Amino acid sequence: MADGEKKERAEKKPVNFTKAAIEVLPPPEKGWKYYYDTKVGGLAIGVGASGVKTFVLYRKVNGKPERIKIGRYPDLTVDKARTAATMLNADIASGTNPAELKRERRAEMTFGDLFDQYYKNHALPHKKTAITDKQKFDKYLASNVGGMNLAARQLSEIRKATVAQLFAKIGKDHKVMANRVLALVSGVFGKAIEWGIWNQLNPCHGIRKHSEVSRDRFLQPDELPKFFEHLMAYPNTTIRDFILMSLLTGARRGNVMAMRWDQVNLERAEWRIPDTKNGTPQSVPLVPDAVSVLVARKKSAECADSPFVFPGCGKTGHLVAPTKAWNSVRDAAGIADLRLHDLRRTMGSWQAGTGANLSVIGRSLNHKSTATTAIYARLWMEPVRNSMETAATAMMQAAGLATNGDAESERDGE
Repeated sequence: MADGEKKERAEKKPVNFTKAAIEVLPPPEKGWKYYYDTKVGGLAIGVGASGVKTFVLYRKVNGKPERIKIGRYPDLTVDKARTAATMLNADIASGTNPAELKRERRAEMTFGDLFDQYYKNHALPHKKTAITDKQKFDKYLASNVGGMNLAARQLSEIRKATVAQLFAKIGKDHKVMANRVLALVSGVFGKAIEWGIWNQLNPCHGIRKHSEVSRDRFLQPDELPKFFEHLMAYPNTTIRDFILMSLLTGARRGNVMAMRWDQVNLERAEWRIPDTKNGTPQSVPLVPDAVSVLVARKKSAECADSPFVFPGCGKTGHLVAPTKAWNSVRDAAGIADLRLHDLRRTMGSWQAGTGANLSVIGRSLNHKSTATTAIYARLWMEPVRNSMETAATAMMQAAGLATNGDAESERDGE
């Protein structure tokens, strides 16, 4: 018998796999050396020259030798390696080639690849929120810091339990954002199903979103003096005027930032927004104070060579969300819980409080549904307060009792 054959047989001599036995297996000078288990056919452990040890299953499948990686020791225990090898042997016995399945999975699309297709072929051409979709993906779906790195995972690895874990992680501190990310993942898989890329169930199916309470914050009468005091004192006129225009038009932040001079007709006091969030154009009446802001900006040097009313130095050419400046103004005014979008809600709420009907408010804010507009009517407390005071006075008078309102009237008369 040749020396090479004797050496190969010696290397294939079975070893009863135990932790103690595996720990003492010596590394070869180069390459890999394999030792086979005495209890599970085909189960082997490879020892590399660096000392790394890896469990594999070595079997012939359809007459062709296949080496299927199971996992690295000691991350994988002997018992778990034997269980995995037994299951693989059962698959082989039923006619499945686990090695071929692994090769197919390695070639399978990752969620990151799928999102790229979704972003280019669906989000950018059809969604107003394409940029925010990309931001959510980068922050919550391509990193384990704020969310979970699904981008690196193949589609078959992403199951309902995976998405539920991601949803719970984000929702621990940010319930609304967890809902938005869940909707994004669901939308991406939905498109994959529509395009024939994915032929299984959407892994988001059946995961219940967190309940959301609609935000009802707007600038109250007692807050307006301080707000305007610190806004008008802000040194950057572009940001100051942007905030003023957001308040005086009730338009969405993105539309105000991208406001162009060719959309504005100062003679008619009208701003035509060609493309809005709900997909329909909008004509916004410009109140006299808004017109004054625009006339002053039209004459300013910073707007001389820009097509945008609020020019910026970035890629867009116009102002982008001035978060730091906004925080500075609102904090100085002592209203730290106010958001930029609340300026839009402020316009609608003050319209409701000064007698405008829901149809007029809805048209001014470009709402498609009256249900969306209805919130503004309930935000304004004064009509509710006045109605309740009238009812309470009537009840007290019917009972023959004096009311606080009567006492106040007497004091006013004195």
